[in-house]
Amino acid sequence: MEITDLTPAELRVRDAFPHGALVDFRTGVGDEDDPEGGADWGAGRTVRAEVLRALLLSGERADGEVAALRVWGARISGSLNVRYAVAECAVLLAGCSFEAAPNLYGSQVRQLNLSGSVLPGLDAATLRVDGVLRLTDCRIPGPVRLGAARVTRALFFDGTRIGVNADGTTAPNEEPVLQLNHAVTEDDLWWPRLEVHGEVRINGASVTGQIQLDDAVLVNPGATALQAENITVGSDVRGMRLRVRGRVNLRGARIPGQLNLAYARLSHPGGVALRASSCTIGELWLREAEPIEGGVNLRRSQFDLIHADPDVWPQEVLLDGLTYTSLLPRLPAERRLPLLEHEVEGYTPYAYEQLTAAYRRIGDDDAARTVLLAKQRRHRTTLPGYARVWGHLQDVTVGYGFRPVRAAAWLFSLLLAGSVAYATHHPRPLKADEAPPFSPVVYTLDLLLPIVDFGQEKAYNPMGWYQWLSYLLIVTGWLLATTIAAGITRSVSRQ
Repeated sequence: MEITDLTPAELRVRDAFPHGALVDFRTGVGDEDDPEGGADWGAGRTVRAEVLRALLLSGERADGEVAALRVWGARISGSLNVRYAVAECAVLLAGCSFEAAPNLYGSQVRQLNLSGSVLPGLDAATLRVDGVLRLTDCRIPGPVRLGAARVTRALFFDGTRIGVNADGTTAPNEEPVLQLNHAVTEDDLWWPRLEVHGEVRINGASVTGQIQLDDAVLVNPGATALQAENITVGSDVRGMRLRVRGRVNLRGARIPGQLNLAYARLSHPGGVALRASSCTIGELWLREAEPIEGGVNLRRSQFDLIHADPDVWPQEVLLDGLTYTSLLPRLPAERRLPLLEHEVEGYTPYAYEQLTAAYRRIGDDDAARTVLLAKQRRHRTTLPGYARVWGHLQDVTVGYGFRPVRAAAWLFSLLLAGSVAYATHHPRPLKADEAPPFSPVVYTLDLLLPIVDFGQEKAYNPMGWYQWLSYLLIVTGWLLATTIAAGITRSVSRQ
């Protein structure tokens, strides 16, 4: 369109464009500059979207000057449609009130700043920004579509509210309200204090820097609040004090630095609150986080460090295939074992082996043995009845080989009982002229130790209940010796 029949406000914008000068329509009077009330701004602050489009596509350029569209505090009437356009200039439309959602689909600009503006929505899929894309402190009830967008610098949404009407009610949206599927940001996603009511979907996005979500609020009860499958991040994902009502899905994420959810609150009762399966993440921080409401899925993921108090984890946790190097804070094994016992998939040997390895890396062999003992006890619950009986015997006697001191205690107890019994009533010798001198201690040892022969057992024959006692000591000795041998074998195989 030709730039003719312009209003005084539009003339100011046209004249400033070739020089990149700022046109500021703000009055500086309190609420009068709040774009939430932009519908009441008069003609003196109204600029037609068609005028802005004409300037971006064919506006006059001044020699020796850098053209730019820089407007603050205007009401943009009509629809700003620059679909597929290439605008070789920076665009600043800050603190503005948009009558309709801008359409920037497939367009290209040098830099785009809509900070502080109120927009019904934003359609900017496949947008290319050769600089910063800034939507700080915006209020956008409708969907923001930035799928496959490419931003060569940072993308800012700090302090922005999406999916919320001016009266604070949730806007009805049948699609994700913030969409960045397969978007590429060659710097940071800067989203502290972002508030979104509805689904945030960033599947397959690539961020060269970090994702900053400190103090953000994501609300989508009963559904997915953050869908971020297969994202690739150059450094960290920070979500300190993050508040989420709904599911967080990070399946397949690649985060070489920290996934920092310290002081966060994740809530999705009746469903999976955090899915971080098949991920490769440097460090998972849940320090001082509130107990997670809902399930957690960490299957097949790899972490160098997990910093989480056991009280953070819910009853339902999936750990099969989870690999990690170390755990913080350093706690006794008894504090961490309940998490493995609550594993909803039942007995998972790999989870016990991982915890054992973590304790061994820090030199805590006692804790490692405690975990392996718990593993054997959990495994026993999956065995048939006769095997469980045998397992109980190994547990009571030598703790499956992880408590060898118990064997000495049992042997000493049986030796003491037998010695006292046979000291008070000597058994009758089979051949009085050939029997060695009777020793109740040696005789009891001869009964208890099936391999060693001191000559006492064959030389004397107890009568009555003393004979039954000898049978009991022989049987107990065999069982105890076999159990000790099994425990020693298991201990040697571990070494």
